[in-house]
Amino acid sequence: MFEIRIPQVFSAIAMSALFAACATTRQAQLPPAISTIAAPQPAPQVVGMASWYGPGFHGHKTSAGAYYDQEDLTAASIDFPLGSRVMVTNLDNGRSVEVTITDRGPFMKGRKIDLSHKAARVIGMLDPGTARVRISLISKPAGTRDVGAPLRYVVQAGSFSEQQNAEQLRNKLAAYYPDVHIDQLDADHRRYYRVRMGAFATRSAAEARASDTARFGFPAVIITE
Repeated sequence: MFEIRIPQVFSAIAMSALFAACATTRQAQLPPAISTIAAPQPAPQVVGMASWYGPGFHGHKTSAGAYYDQEDLTAASIDFPLGSRVMVTNLDNGRSVEVTITDRGPFMKGRKIDLSHKAARVIGMLDPGTARVRISLISKPAGTRDVGAPLRYVVQAGSFSEQQNAEQLRNKLAAYYPDVHIDQLDADHRRYYRVRMGAFATRSAAEARASDTARFGFPAVIITE
């Protein structure tokens, strides 16, 4: 027969309870894990004078290759890359409008953006013609320069509404130049496929490429971005 030693059993149970209590105490004393969340970066902003442009440019081609419609919510600026979405706030009355940068301008010293007729009406600056505004970046096409960075120059060989046509031109030019690519732009409620080369750090470099491309009969245009 087995001999059961009661004192030893109670001793073993007591020791197990003691170890468990110590382990629980150590876990309770551990400091809580600290998780850090990166603070959101403020959106790039530009503050300055806005003006608007309309009838004299309606129906003309923009720098992005689309046709300007003064009743679309678009704008012209050199501070933001083409295709950028920005929020423009009239600092005189607090009214805001979201627009797409589809053109270059304004070309009058001290002005930061030219709004379309419709955008200017939304923020209440049609009658005065100008207003002090805050322009906040919402989004910009991938690979474009940062807001405030030096301008870059791109040689555009064509802009098409059909992707297949753009790809055909890109393939022809890619046999001679290593930097040919297709950029997409959504404007005028349509999508455009732009065949481009570069970007170039100087206008003279872009002009040299445009001049060389002319031998193929393509109407190359230099775009400032």
